[in-house]
Amino acid sequence: MYPAQAGDFACALALLLALFAGTVAAHQPASPLPIRAEIEYRVIKPQAVSVANGIEVIDFFWYGCPHCHNLQPSLEHWISQKPADITVRRIPAILRDSWAPHARLYYTLEALGEVERLHQRVYHDYHVTKLSLGSPDVAADWAASNGIARARWEESYNSPAVQRKVEEASKLARAYSITGTPSLVVNGRYLTSGNMTETPNGTVRILDGLIAKIRAETASR
Repeated sequence: MYPAQAGDFACALALLLALFAGTVAAHQPASPLPIRAEIEYRVIKPQAVSVANGIEVIDFFWYGCPHCHNLQPSLEHWISQKPADITVRRIPAILRDSWAPHARLYYTLEALGEVERLHQRVYHDYHVTKLSLGSPDVAADWAASNGIARARWEESYNSPAVQRKVEEASKLARAYSITGTPSLVVNGRYLTSGNMTETPNGTVRILDGLIAKIRAETASR
């Protein structure tokens, strides 16, 4: 090989190696952020968890919250790739009376087995389409437009079971010391929220850090 050819080959090889390294780095999961109490997360009064084994993550949300809406793509991507021992539980926060109709909407979806299909649709239609989904009539029309029989929707929406869930959600927001949304609680002990980081991806990375913290604490026992 002539010197010029050797130099060209070396440059090409270096470029390929750099491209390969960049591709690998792009597919590596983001490392958890360093997390500090009262900065990236808060310690709350311990609450019971709903899983016997593994780690529970609770998403306290409000459909009307623009920050919750902005978090959804990052959070849903995280949920789709989470380890099998992590259970995600959604609880609609009720911090004022005007939030209660959105909690009722969520629990109606839950009662009808429609959360996975329509949870993200609620966010879209509230924030993008600008539907007033806090109105019972608008919510019933919306449900019908998404393939749920209006009579079936209204029966569940006005049921005692859904009312009990709404009342429980209000109590849970107080028990978990929720002061804003979105708030994520890990294993009933650690809470991070949207105002503890500047970006949705930052919130998810703090979540990863809290899960790593729980794992380390469990391993050290």
